[in-house]
Amino acid sequence: MTSNQAPPPLHMLTKAAGILIPGAANALAAGLTEKAGFPIVYLTGAGVANTWLGAPDIGLTTSTEMASHIAACREAIEIPIIADGDTGFGNALNLVRTVKLYERAGANAIQLEDQAFPKRCGHFEGKTVISQTEMVQKIKAAVDARSSQAFMIIARTDARATEGFEAAIERAAAYQAAGADVLFIEAPTTEAELRAIPETLPGVHLCNIVHGGKTPMLPREELAAMGYAGILYANASLQAAMLAMKAALAHLASHGSLAGAEETLIGFIERQEAVNFSSWSKLEQRYRHQ
Repeated sequence: MTSNQAPPPLHMLTKAAGILIPGAANALAAGLTEKAGFPIVYLTGAGVANTWLGAPDIGLTTSTEMASHIAACREAIEIPIIADGDTGFGNALNLVRTVKLYERAGANAIQLEDQAFPKRCGHFEGKTVISQTEMVQKIKAAVDARSSQAFMIIARTDARATEGFEAAIERAAAYQAAGADVLFIEAPTTEAELRAIPETLPGVHLCNIVHGGKTPMLPREELAAMGYAGILYANASLQAAMLAMKAALAHLASHGSLAGAEETLIGFIERQEAVNFSSWSKLEQRYRHQ
């Protein structure tokens, strides 16, 4: 698929579907996610910052950098892409441009949050949020900017950490009324809070499970029964990859070779399969100069 083709629909994201949505930091990870059988992938802004810039998730990436990653993922995979839009990279006008960039690049949905710019990872301390009124206007701007109703607006609030749980529910309701298709209350800290979100506020909800984060790591079945449409594991594959890289490099440094570490490495043939070498090889043969 190329980035100028219409992306596949995101119709499976419905109440209580409990769809597992792994994150990907790049097209390689997106391809592995698709090959593993997941129906949706989440392009993680934190992952892009970590891998592209070698930097933390503190608002250093740009809308155009993210759009280029979306386009690369869209060319590599056929499943729907939810793309992290952070704060929209500025005010409502910046957000209008971001929505247009993301939709044109091939995303199916943009996730927007109500943090002040520059934002921070949702499980960091020291977050701040903009006013509810300002975020409502930004949601309205995003809804107006999209060219297709099929492009979903996912509204995330980080107010749980700054204003409390009830305020986060109030904000999510206001964002829903402003036209958000999907709601996402970041970093609830207890199972009771996780359960209360879809019970209190009817609609389509995402939750985000972070290894080492603030939210309880409950099984998919329990979260689906609570009413969640999707369950993000935004950086699970990245954390696994980082651990594997550290282990392989430590072995190489200490032993002077990879002997004894072969089982920790993907094989050469499997690596080529992951990047569709055979398809490119066929194209090479087809267009080879005779």
